[in-house]
Amino acid sequence: MQKTSTNRIIPPHQVSHRLHLFSIPYFVWLGILAVVPLLFMFGLMFFDSEGITISKETTATVTNFAILTEKSTLVAFFNSLKYSVITTAICIFLGVLISYMLYKSKIKNKYLVLLLFILPMWTNFLLRINALASVFKPSNILSSILGFSFPNIIGTDFAIILGMVFTYLPFMILPIYTSLEKIDPLLHEAALDLGLTDLKKFWKVILPMTSKGIVSGSIMVLLPCLSGFAIPKILGDGNVLLIGNIIEQSFINMSYNQGSVLAVVILIIILGSILIINKVDKEGETLI
Repeated sequence: MQKTSTNRIIPPHQVSHRLHLFSIPYFVWLGILAVVPLLFMFGLMFFDSEGITISKETTATVTNFAILTEKSTLVAFFNSLKYSVITTAICIFLGVLISYMLYKSKIKNKYLVLLLFILPMWTNFLLRINALASVFKPSNILSSILGFSFPNIIGTDFAIILGMVFTYLPFMILPIYTSLEKIDPLLHEAALDLGLTDLKKFWKVILPMTSKGIVSGSIMVLLPCLSGFAIPKILGDGNVLLIGNIIEQSFINMSYNQGSVLAVVILIIILGSILIINKVDKEGETLI
């Protein structure tokens, strides 16, 4: 309950209704900058136009969907899926390992350690990728300080995977650690009392109970890897083509119609993944 200056009690439902007013600017922003461009992009899929200009000569067509069957697009989809799956698998392994070690550690302020993982995400994404790329280039600042140079891996598959893991690993650690924190400590004692070793306790009790965090983290890693274009462009040196690069090239070359087709396909995949998260973690506990 909330009291006014005249000591009149305001019912809870009225207080909640007033709080909803603070969400109006967000919905306005969402509608103008997200929903409207999305609808416009969806419409461009079915027109043959130059750029985003729709005139009387513009005709409706479905030929834009032919880009989905082009060889370059299929190769890009395959590469995107390959790198995304490999990166996600590595992030699951490292995420479970790091989260469990932190969970079992005797560090008092564990959230400070988590902050160290999140801290690089506060810097500009392109700045981080270019900084990582410069480490593996000759005559960089580290080679001047340490006296030796790292091997030049720019343009290789390893460089792209390394960049993706380096960038998206925190998205895996956070939900897994959140799942671990929600496990009842009494379950650990019960598992040991039933004769389980620490290893069997991890496989039979701990790991299954972190499945929500693993699924949430996997989707949050898989999706940006699947749709990104900056990492393969900078670390791959343009030698590897992903679907994000084709979308980027389509919009740069003013082929908004074909770019919209690919963008909508990626959007459908993202929406499907969100539905999976809602099914697996209905309360959103691992995303807090």
